[in-house]
Amino acid sequence: MTALDVPRPDWMSEDVVLLEDQSRRFFDAEMAPHYDGWIDEGIVPRWAWEKTGEAGLLCAAMPEEYGGAGGSFAHEAVITYQLGMAGLDSFGIALHNAIVAPYILHFGSEDQKKRWLPKLATGEMIGAIAMTEPGAGSDLQGVRTTARKDGNHYRISGSKTFITNGQNANLVIVVAKTDPAAGARGTSLFVVETDAVEGFRRGRNLKKLGLKAQDTSELFFDDVRVPADALLGAEEGQGFVQLMTELPQERLLVAVQAMAMIERALEVTIAYVKERQAFGKAVMEFQNTQFALAEAKTEATIAKVFMNHCIGQLIAGRLDSTTASMAKYWLTDLQCKIVDQCLQLHGGYGYMAEYPISRMYQDARVQRIYAGTNEIMKLLIARSL
Repeated sequence: MTALDVPRPDWMSEDVVLLEDQSRRFFDAEMAPHYDGWIDEGIVPRWAWEKTGEAGLLCAAMPEEYGGAGGSFAHEAVITYQLGMAGLDSFGIALHNAIVAPYILHFGSEDQKKRWLPKLATGEMIGAIAMTEPGAGSDLQGVRTTARKDGNHYRISGSKTFITNGQNANLVIVVAKTDPAAGARGTSLFVVETDAVEGFRRGRNLKKLGLKAQDTSELFFDDVRVPADALLGAEEGQGFVQLMTELPQERLLVAVQAMAMIERALEVTIAYVKERQAFGKAVMEFQNTQFALAEAKTEATIAKVFMNHCIGQLIAGRLDSTTASMAKYWLTDLQCKIVDQCLQLHGGYGYMAEYPISRMYQDARVQRIYAGTNEIMKLLIARSL
């Protein structure tokens, strides 16, 4: 029995349902038993990426001619959801699959797609996208990393921080200014194969409040020389438009992650309060518990219906930036609210690290910050009024 009784949406075809079941069984059996060790080490090992690739769970939405499974965002959504339901929130395959790979598919040349996508699908290459800088977060126009043309090469200089998959990644999409005086029009994207260049350095694997098995890192580009065909797009200056084109999917992906944690939090909490005794009866029998969970289930049901609607809109090519911003802000706010309520219902045990709700509480908080803060989401929504 699941915590939420939401009918399957139309976009969940038979093959998507089968993939959902396969994903959950794979994550539970092959990844979850190792997860505590990865948290201690601060990184998911490369063998886990390669095994996930062997299982067909990397780049499922990429066309078969480029090594993918020929699916759609529906397939990526259920993989991401089941990753969250298994409690593997630090495993950065969602960004790899549904953010990094689509940039190459949508904006790369045929040669670039054939060169990089099959290796992303097997896990031979692990992807990252380097947007955020010490002085530029949600304001992408504030990026100071530069890429100077040098004959048939570019030289990239700058630093990035808070980069997901930063220690593991050997294929990094870098946001850089090719014309610093041109504002947004001077922004370009470059694909850097880190093993093939000089001047690239990884900084610290950053210590964080949550997502402790996620290698979130500083990256440094010290006059890194890359070939001209590392540029994504037919010409310079297309980067900002490329970023804006892909951000709705990125923000919906964050909403999917939020929804998965909401449902998992409710499942573990309902099981806990039915078992836990206080004052001679199960905690579930207290009206306060019933009311708190009734409210949480109602809000979670509304959220899941909205998420499913947004996924359907994205698959149909109709998800606009405003609606994606609504999904990202509202579901991540709700995620933090419901996880907090669920921890409260665990009492003192909810604060103990061995209980899943404690880890969820830590991992949830960043969702309101990355992919554009929720305050930025509200500004974007306000522009539609």
